[in-house]
Amino acid sequence: MFDVVRKEIEWGGRPLVFETGRLARQADGAVVVTYGETSALCTAVGAKAPKPGMDFFPLTVNYQEKTFAAGKIPGGFFKREGRPTEKETLISRLIDRPLRPLFHPSYRCETQVISTVVSHDLENDPDIVSLLGCSAALTISGLPFMGPVAGARVGYIDKAFVLNPTAEEMLKSELDLVVAGTREGVLMVESEANELSEKIMLEAVMFGHEAYQLVIDNIIDLAEQSAKEPRPIEDTPQEVLDLNKKIKDLAESELRKAYKETVKQTRYEKISTVKQEVAEQLSEEEQAIMDGPIKDLEKDIVRRDILDSGQRIDGRNTTTVRPIDCLVSMLPRSHGSAVFTRGETQALVVTTLGTGQDEQIIDALEGEYREHFMLHYNFPPYSVGEAGRMFGPGRREIGHGKLAWRAIKPLLPSKEDFPYTIRVVSEITESNGSSSMATVCGSSLSMMDAGVPLKAPVAGIAMGLIKEDDGYAVLSDILGDEDHLGDMDFKVAGTEAGVTSLQMDIKITSITEEIMKIALDQAREGRLHILGEMSKALTESRDNLSEHAPRISTMNVPQDKIRDVIGTGGKVIREICEETGCKIDIDDEGLIKIASSDGEAADRAIDWIKGIVAEPEVGVIYTGKVVKVMDFGAFVNFLGPRDGLVHISELLNERVGQVTDVVNEGDEVKVKVIGLDDRGKVKLSMRVVDQETGEEIDDPRPPREPRSNEKDNDGRPPRKPRRRRAAD
Repeated sequence: MFDVVRKEIEWGGRPLVFETGRLARQADGAVVVTYGETSALCTAVGAKAPKPGMDFFPLTVNYQEKTFAAGKIPGGFFKREGRPTEKETLISRLIDRPLRPLFHPSYRCETQVISTVVSHDLENDPDIVSLLGCSAALTISGLPFMGPVAGARVGYIDKAFVLNPTAEEMLKSELDLVVAGTREGVLMVESEANELSEKIMLEAVMFGHEAYQLVIDNIIDLAEQSAKEPRPIEDTPQEVLDLNKKIKDLAESELRKAYKETVKQTRYEKISTVKQEVAEQLSEEEQAIMDGPIKDLEKDIVRRDILDSGQRIDGRNTTTVRPIDCLVSMLPRSHGSAVFTRGETQALVVTTLGTGQDEQIIDALEGEYREHFMLHYNFPPYSVGEAGRMFGPGRREIGHGKLAWRAIKPLLPSKEDFPYTIRVVSEITESNGSSSMATVCGSSLSMMDAGVPLKAPVAGIAMGLIKEDDGYAVLSDILGDEDHLGDMDFKVAGTEAGVTSLQMDIKITSITEEIMKIALDQAREGRLHILGEMSKALTESRDNLSEHAPRISTMNVPQDKIRDVIGTGGKVIREICEETGCKIDIDDEGLIKIASSDGEAADRAIDWIKGIVAEPEVGVIYTGKVVKVMDFGAFVNFLGPRDGLVHISELLNERVGQVTDVVNEGDEVKVKVIGLDDRGKVKLSMRVVDQETGEEIDDPRPPREPRSNEKDNDGRPPRKPRRRRAAD
């Protein structure tokens, strides 16, 4: 019934298994990949024919996590998986990026690749497993995929690279780098680093590249036994080739003139005019398929100009960064704000500080955790001079935001040193290339403006590549057109000391180590230049927070006192918050955070809590309130929830007939702790305290004579009574 093919290797100290032929047999390609005890079902399906008029490759990659993979039931009312989480979106992009360049350029059929995580051992991250599985599924599918692709995660622990570190090992790693590519070279890099040098980053990439060669061999072995017959790819029709030549003759000279215009919007207007003029000279059938030939011509013009003359669209050479302008404290009511402008790319970035109650709760397969640093990227249509519909964040927005988040995360202070929840929002107000790196620069300035004590300012730059058979050029600070028409988008962010984040996407089949080294070195020069420009606005974090930001004070209480601070059903802490207006968070270790923009209110809350958790000290005078009157004395609440007894004999120095002659319920009194009994009950005295001033007064009573059962006349303790003999 099943024609199962299984391949297993030892990789990174754990078994890696590829299996096909058992599940999802109606898909073009289906592979179950298991690494350790983490498994993913990966499928690939391509339509049999392209849709009419399709002039691009419609590829969709979906990564999804099933909670049953970790033995969990989803939260929420419906108790089932809903829309993709941020992690699922990011991993979908991670898988898509190395796969897309390897499809045949003429292939236009709608294709969908799906990875479903079906088992998670909480040690091996399913992202690498899914990437390998999707590559294997495409390789055996018969679709025109020029793979296989493989990938690996690289850690850096104790000055040594570690292949596919476990979740526990990642806690000690200075690097989290995912690299993917073919046998020939690298196609994709995604990383977060703790200010590592360019040399170490390059070595990490090549370490991963070498490590996944074994996996590529294994996928090829699997394909040799299970791959379907490859689909035929039609050659480019002769009418399209004829149209290419016709459009080149009609448009080349005018397009070259248009691309000499350095202002983006003006350039686009001229290009649009050329296209309209060309369209008027074509038939309706030719107009329907002219977009592809026009784009190919534009690509050739831009690329050849750069390679032949070293001159780019906006007139720069290959290493020059566009003019930079930085402005901070633009928004008076925000906690921190900055506007970062680089050429025709601009980001308005705002930082908001909050309390522990503002932390984002994330329900992951690995378990629920809280995130106190958030960075959100928005790309409104007006930023590129267009009118468009406004939706929630898409894959691009989530991906760019996460890239900037990775760049800044290693530089954040610890929660102990800066106990605030931080949210940074980047609004892209203009865009012409590398808006994600503008977000990094703007976020750094905005957070420093807000008083977040970053370890160092951080900046980012996007590098590009033009590669032809007769040479290549690495471009610093690429424009949008250089991104679309070029071969690489290589983003590098970091400080003066080193790299904190690196992301590389290749649109050709691979690039060499030599090109990556040139790009990294060139990126470092550009990054240092940008940091210098940023320092003109702000060199370090401000000493004081904005007057509109909450002030957070911290204090520790014994763990056995937490319940006293919270109270039954949260009654006590709710009362403190209502009375003072503060926000109060308590963790399981007894750390309390009091947040308020009013310093006096915070002090009141702190004193209140101190009163609750404080222990009474013998000889100390307290102010309290009479809460109950008895015949033998009065109970006084004097220290948080703590009550003590003022015996009738301790009310006044003279004899008291009735307690109510001296105090009544609700009276405020001053009392001195004179002792604790065996059961921890507190004994108080009013008579030795001046009720007006609260000062202690001398006790007029002579010392009490010892009782006979305490000492005998010789100062010796009394004898214990003799035991009775048991009856005979």
